[in-house]
Amino acid sequence: MESILYLCVSFFASIAGAICGIGGGVIIKPVLDMLGLAAVATISFLSGCTVLSMSCYTVGRSILAKDTSVDFRTATPLALGAAIGGVVGKQMFEGIAGLFPNPDTVGAVQSICLAIITIGTFVYTLFKARIHGLHIQNPVFCVVIGLLLGIMSSFLGIGGGPINLVVLFFFFSMDTKTAAQNSLYIILFSQIASLLTTLITGSVPEFTVPVLLLMVAGGIGGGIAGRAINKHIDSRAVDKLFLVLMGVIILISFYNTWRYLSL
Repeated sequence: MESILYLCVSFFASIAGAICGIGGGVIIKPVLDMLGLAAVATISFLSGCTVLSMSCYTVGRSILAKDTSVDFRTATPLALGAAIGGVVGKQMFEGIAGLFPNPDTVGAVQSICLAIITIGTFVYTLFKARIHGLHIQNPVFCVVIGLLLGIMSSFLGIGGGPINLVVLFFFFSMDTKTAAQNSLYIILFSQIASLLTTLITGSVPEFTVPVLLLMVAGGIGGGIAGRAINKHIDSRAVDKLFLVLMGVIILISFYNTWRYLSL
């Protein structure tokens, strides 16, 4: 039964992640936290691996099919910054986790941070039509922005999540579907860096190989389905799905905060 839950969560989260450009980790992490199927560190690791597999397939397939709207001049400095941030964020997670005798406390910290970020993203998305976006082109500034994105996504164990889209909307004036593809490109780099850091430092948490394989399979399957669906819907439909997901994530994050603090 648990194996089916892991597969279903990773598959459906990756579908939504591929459509909206949020990677899926922002759904996988809080949902698995809520279900309490594994330790916080294990869930963060499994979520990161799933997001990496989905983004690798989705980005790679789009580039090979020459069906990508990734702005490489902007997205590559962002991605490089996110890769560095992914390493920093991973170290931050390890450091903060070591401060608490109860490992569940760091789960509460992650949930609170995720709720705050998601609420901000929800509000911005509602009113983004009234907000004048920028057109940043300076590569140094792009690297700095990517660094901050990588730190947040790696620390929270969400891969990239909604904050990527808000940044791409505001600082680079991208429409929803273009931002989604650029976001996945950035997520790919940050997750590769985060995974390599985990492997090199020997900080891989306990996990079972069958569960990891199921989640990776769900991530790739979700990426295939999400990419196909994305081609047949417009930006308004993506925005609506994105807002619904953000609302659900906010509620789950508040519940997880309460649950972890009650343990």
